[in-house]
Amino acid sequence: MKKLFRYFKESSQELKKVVWPSREAVISSTKVVLVSTAIVAIFLGLVDFLLLKGVLFIL
Repeated sequence: MKKLFRYFKESSQELKKVVWPSREAVISSTKVVLVSTAIVAIFLGLVDFLLLKGVLFIL
């Protein structure tokens, strides 16, 4: 039981050392992730469409 309490105490101490990002930084990073995801999704959808058309053309 002592180990469990020590674990939580040390975890709490480590969390106090964390430098959390600002709200603006989180929003900015989220926008980058969403835009990047959309671009990759569009690209992969286009590649899939072109490959499908190519296979159907061959058949």
